[in-house]
Amino acid sequence: MNIDLIEAAAKQIKGHAVRTPLLNAPLLDETAGRRIFVKSECLQKTGSFKYRGARSAISAMDAGTRAQGVIAFSSGNHAQGVALAASEQGAPAVIVMPRDAPKLKIDNTQAYGAEVVLYDRATEDRDAIGQELAEARGLTLIKPYDEPQVIAGQGTVGLEIAAQAEDQGVDAAEVLVCCGGGGLTSGIALALAAKAPAMQVRPVEPEGFDDVTRSLRVGARQTNNAMSGSICDAILTPSPGKLTFPILQEHCGPGVVVTDEEAQRAMVAAFLRLKVVLEPGGAVALAAALFHGQGDEDVIVVASGGNVDAPVFQAALDRFG
Repeated sequence: MNIDLIEAAAKQIKGHAVRTPLLNAPLLDETAGRRIFVKSECLQKTGSFKYRGARSAISAMDAGTRAQGVIAFSSGNHAQGVALAASEQGAPAVIVMPRDAPKLKIDNTQAYGAEVVLYDRATEDRDAIGQELAEARGLTLIKPYDEPQVIAGQGTVGLEIAAQAEDQGVDAAEVLVCCGGGGLTSGIALALAAKAPAMQVRPVEPEGFDDVTRSLRVGARQTNNAMSGSICDAILTPSPGKLTFPILQEHCGPGVVVTDEEAQRAMVAAFLRLKVVLEPGGAVALAAALFHGQGDEDVIVVASGGNVDAPVFQAALDRFG
């Protein structure tokens, strides 16, 4: 993985992915005690950054492989990104999703044209289900984070952050990124190391699912004990990726861990101050900036997704609005 692959991905997705805005709200600055800039990937196609990596990966396939179709495993955001990117390029898509994924994400994945296969994450093996489907139909697996072309696509967020921050006179900042398996965080870290080396990337995770934070602390990949139990469903992964972890080790600072309650508070703050909608997992980086900040250095927050079911969003508003 290097900056050349990320810049090539940027050319592949140009004109397809949205160049999402870098937003600032003085009232958020007041809460945090420093300037906060929010890279609003919740406004990306399909409601999250995942479209970038999916578009990059599918674009890189040869035409024959692409025509055979693709398969992906996802609780929702990667599913929607792959579904739309495949549809745009005429590739059939099968998405294996847990039955307890948010209904909005399941419905949207189907609406983008993908075939959805549901499984019980407590009793069934998604890898076995996916392997059987892939072999039977000749489908190519698009991994959610441990795939060079996916990491490169997510890294285009970092290219945009570097350019947009420079436009706003920001050349040094802490960059907080919502982190699951590390595809987005590692891609951004690679891009900023090349384009804005004074910025330090830090992964942010939900309490109880802080495998990346623990892994960085001890210097070896750690695994979570559970795969459910947080409202931040979009970023619940077993462990850092084999490809992503060495990048995180080389280019990232220590991780930050936030509670579900802090994620809900951040969702409400984003809605009231920026007028944007975030899902819990897409709000953890903002939660870290608001409730775990240190010093007065500018902070850039990646708001990674906004695909939240109405009852979940309403619950946050009722509690903290």
